Amino acid sequence: QVHLVESGGGLVQAGGSLRLSCAASGSIVSINAMGWYRQVPGKQREWVTRITRSGTTIYADSVKGRFTVSRDNAKNTVYLQMNSLKSEDTAVYYCNAEILTYSAAGTYTAEYWGQGTQVTVST
Repeated sequence: QVHLVESGGGLVQAGGSLRLSCAASGSIVSINAMGWYRQVPGKQREWVTRITRSGTTIYADSVKGRFTVSRDNAKNTVYLQMNSLKSEDTAVYYCNAEILTYSAAGTYTAEYWGQGTQVTVST
């Protein structure tokens, strides 16, 4: 089994910063792309950013220039540095990863999600 565990959410004032972490553990051979999504109650989950294993990044327009995604392949961890936070950034943030994993049947690639961490930006 594979697990993704996020940390670092919380309450911050507008203009402030937070850093989220997401650590993968379990039956991991390697991790391909990792990324972050966010969701506000009553709305669809929104893609935020993605980083490949080699470090290529891409961002949603709404966070470009304010958020920075990075990863530590040795620790199977992805980070999201969020600066200049706005009230509209308030959401539950989920990490996502494409992981080459294994079982008794062999190796296969699957997509995994973390449990989510709440980020609340106050004005």
